Amino acid sequence: MHEQFRTFPQLVMVGLLAFALAAFAQVSPSPERGQASPAKAIDPDLLRKATAGDVLSQRTVGVIYLQGLGVQKDYAQAEVWLRKAAQQGDTQSQNLLGKLYYDGQGVPRNYEQAAIWWRKAADQGNASAQYDLGLLYRDGEGVENDYAQAAVWIRKAAEQGHAGAQNALGVRYQNGQGVPQDLTQAAIWYRKAAEQGEANAQNSLGVLFYTGRGVQQDLAQAAAWVRKAAEQGSATAQKNLGAFLMLGQGVPQDNSEAYFWLAVAATGLTGTEQEGVAKTRDAIAAKLTPAELSAARNRAASWLAAHPRQR
Repeated sequence: MHEQFRTFPQLVMVGLLAFALAAFAQVSPSPERGQASPAKAIDPDLLRKATAGDVLSQRTVGVIYLQGLGVQKDYAQAEVWLRKAAQQGDTQSQNLLGKLYYDGQGVPRNYEQAAIWWRKAADQGNASAQYDLGLLYRDGEGVENDYAQAAVWIRKAAEQGHAGAQNALGVRYQNGQGVPQDLTQAAIWYRKAAEQGEANAQNSLGVLFYTGRGVQQDLAQAAAWVRKAAEQGSATAQKNLGAFLMLGQGVPQDNSEAYFWLAVAATGLTGTEQEGVAKTRDAIAAKLTPAELSAARNRAASWLAAHPRQR
């Protein structure tokens, strides 16, 4: 549905989680499993401040329940405390509350409410909320589908350095959705995201270098960027890297390496794309010696064991 999965936004985690963990300096002894009331594990002084209306304390209690920091995860309680802070204008809590509504955690799934709370946070400059609001406009979830508005909000996040938004803005420019099609701009934004380690952007930038669209054709650069994405687990990039190795484009021709990457890629693809990769993999297998084939298969199995696919 999205260029990349929506993941829980960074919570300004270093400072916030340090504060949250400090709340456990005076916790009660661990009770028997299944008998604890989660509130008993939270510093009473923190709860007192949160109840009195201190925004940071309210957000911290919400995050403690949300992340299960020393307590059992409780999305309903997370929603209660994050809402209190969000209603006071705390942008991080507004963003997190939008995420709870989007995922249906602690509250019924409600894209309209997600859009409302993300808009509040986005209007205050929260990059994660700007990005997610842009995706709502792109997909017509909770708001009317509007590619122009999608591009506006995604751009705001991208200009703040949000890697997912930079990749999404590259997609907008490549496809001409909400902005005029401009492959040069697509390459610029893909590179910004790719340099931050965004795998989808790395693969897309590699493809642009391969085709010479938006950038000067450079097969070595194409292979280098695709490899970065492949090593992060992108099945599409693994397929592309296997093809480069099979044909010797941008890299030395190497059937054993090609087999390895295509074997790995096949486990992450579906349908006709998977069938095509499997056929190519098997055709390469016929060119390998038994020892080479065994070694490549063992490498693929070891790689997959160390990098299990997320389903």
